[in-house]
Order: sequence, then C-alpha cells, then structure tokens
Amino acid sequence: MPLYVAEHTHPADRCPARNPQMAAGLLALLQNAGKAGIRIQGDAVAREKHHLYVIADAPDETSVRTYFAPFGQMGTLAVWPASHCEEVVARGSC
Repeated sequence: MPLYVAEHTHPADRCPARNPQMAAGLLALLQNAGKAGIRIQGDAVAREKHHLYVIADAPDETSVRTYFAPFGQMGTLAVWPASHCEEVVARGSC
C-alpha cells in the first residue's frame, strides 16, 4: 500500500485534548484506522506545538483525507504521499 504523512494542527485555545469526549473520539480514530483499511505506522504530537503527525499506509490519498477529516474540524489537516528514506536514496530524489 502507498505511504502517506498526515499533519493536523490546531490553535492552542482549541486543543481537543482539553475536551475529554472529543479527545477520546479522536484517539479512537487513530486506534481504529485498521477497520478503514489504513495501517498507522506511527504518530506523534510535537509538545506544546499542537501538531499531530501520522505516518500511514493506505489504499489512496482520498482514503486518508476522508478518514482523518474529523481532525480538520478542529484546525487543519494536510495529507501528502510519502516515501521511506531507503526509497528516496534509491531513486536519488525526494
């Protein structure tokens, strides 16, 4: 499956982690992505930056955008096709 990087950002005053129900729902999205055919390889939140990064395998970019759309309701959501470093080196270009 193709590889994607998703980035979600939100303003500090709209941080979903402050709302227990919203936080639980967004965490469930990450935990249940496999049911939508998306395999999350990793996720991280930059401390005090309000940026979430997700690295995932998915059938296509539309699947990633659609599945993670709820994150975009709290701020922004960007999705990019990606490659592993080994692939970039092998082809000689990002």
